[in-house]
Amino acid sequence: MNDFVTTLKTKTEEISEIVLKRLPKSDSFSAVIFEAMEYSVANGGKRLRPLMVKEVYEALGGKKEKEEKLLEPFMAAIEMIHSSSLVHDDLPEMDNDLLRRGKPTTHAVYGQAMGVLTGDGLLNLAYETAASALEAVADNHDDLKNAARALKILGTKAGIYGMIGGQVVDVVNTGKPLSDEEIDFIYIGKTAALIESSLMMGAVLAGADTDTVDKFERIGRCTGIAFQIRDDILDETSTDEELGKPVHSDEENNKTTYVTIHGLDESQKKVDELTKEAENLLTGLGLEDSFLAGLLKFLVTRTK
Repeated sequence: MNDFVTTLKTKTEEISEIVLKRLPKSDSFSAVIFEAMEYSVANGGKRLRPLMVKEVYEALGGKKEKEEKLLEPFMAAIEMIHSSSLVHDDLPEMDNDLLRRGKPTTHAVYGQAMGVLTGDGLLNLAYETAASALEAVADNHDDLKNAARALKILGTKAGIYGMIGGQVVDVVNTGKPLSDEEIDFIYIGKTAALIESSLMMGAVLAGADTDTVDKFERIGRCTGIAFQIRDDILDETSTDEELGKPVHSDEENNKTTYVTIHGLDESQKKVDELTKEAENLLTGLGLEDSFLAGLLKFLVTRTK
């Protein structure tokens, strides 16, 4: 496990460089938005989603020489979208959190209005960044086709049929009792969609067939739901210091979660069940001993 953590730290640092170098600098009248965007992205993220993109791409034989033009824009884009969602999640109208990763949230530093604009700015920049890959590989038909497919996946999974759709159902049902089906819908959209997107984009950019991409979508769904249930468990059992954000926020915000419906023991059983399904799919792809397999396991067993 120590070897895995060391390798993860090294890979995270490398990916941070890839993401941060694609954040624009400005000394214009609107310089504050550039500063706030960099604060939001640089604020200690684990870079797990762009790491998934890269790990799948490499595991499926994606070419190293194509990474800078074809792969890295999508790695940066998924992290920008993830950061955008966190900035908006923390706003008073949503979760009303003042701490994120042990540091003040974006709106706590820059104000509520700038928090909204920062999230919007990162979301738009993500698509601009991803689209740059299409321009960079325009002279290669296969790469261009794969980049276009990846861009569609990114937009769909982050939009009203994915992350935003899940957030909508979460917000409008705050304080209301929810069924298992509604909880699943929220978790699939709110959390799993970007994990699905990361794995699928890595596969598509490596030139994988449809069946393989579909398997990675299912792996992402199992992992994403398990990840969110694990998050619910930690909200009940961890501390502010361990998580780097307030615990018991679900209870304080009167949110129904998998834990509030089924309790801690049954919730952990569900995490284990979903994890096993993802592991079996990875084994079917010949990736049971890969770093990717260790990464997905890490996500659903983390303590913070």
